[in-house]
Amino acid sequence: MTRNLAALRLQVETALAGRIAAPFTYRDRKLVEMVSAGIPEIDALTGGLPRGSLTEICGPPCSGRTSLLISALASRTAHAEVCALVDGRDAFDPRAAAAAGVKLDHLLWVRCHSIDQALRSTDLLLQGGGFGMIAVDLTDIPPATVRYVPLNSWFRFRRAVEDTPTILVFLEQEANAKACASLVLQLGAEKAQWSAAIDNSSTDFRAFPSACLLDGVDVRACVVSSRVQPLDGMLVGADGSTAIFETEMT
Repeated sequence: MTRNLAALRLQVETALAGRIAAPFTYRDRKLVEMVSAGIPEIDALTGGLPRGSLTEICGPPCSGRTSLLISALASRTAHAEVCALVDGRDAFDPRAAAAAGVKLDHLLWVRCHSIDQALRSTDLLLQGGGFGMIAVDLTDIPPATVRYVPLNSWFRFRRAVEDTPTILVFLEQEANAKACASLVLQLGAEKAQWSAAIDNSSTDFRAFPSACLLDGVDVRACVVSSRVQPLDGMLVGADGSTAIFETEMT
């Protein structure tokens, strides 16, 4: 029996040679277009952010989630793409975002005060279409609350964004979409970067001669899971791959 199966497999592979490479290889990664996340280290690690897919970026407070979000929005709006930010707890700072390069005239800011409002707004934006990127910031909502989002909601979001040019990104303290997420990134703070106070003669610093300023924080990014493969065929990090980048203080 085993010999018959082996012979049949060889026959099929020979017949398909030159047309289909490795027809018996299981492919669990969907070919998608990847675009820059605005941070070279993240682009090198993941290939960028996938279009037509649900991406989760998770981590504790001060882990670089907001810096990655702002960088991605700046990158997309710089390419004249209209983006939407569903702000789960009305915590977005447009002035800081503009200073970081986000073009606010290309950004729809949806200010929410509960997770229900955030999820309903996301549904409406996906149904409306036309956005290059939709980011849903749930980082200020308690993780216990986000855990109660039913799995069918994540599945609905995944199906709604499939085969569209939209990048759908959820930011949370922990991953919740499970298999519905095509890419899951875990962020964590590594090391703070300090520098001496610039003006030690200032009255504010005179009483603290050894004062230092916080310049930024090193952040470790880890690919928890990836089910996408870039259309250009470039190699990306496998599950468990890591990269470190620095977030600057503004």
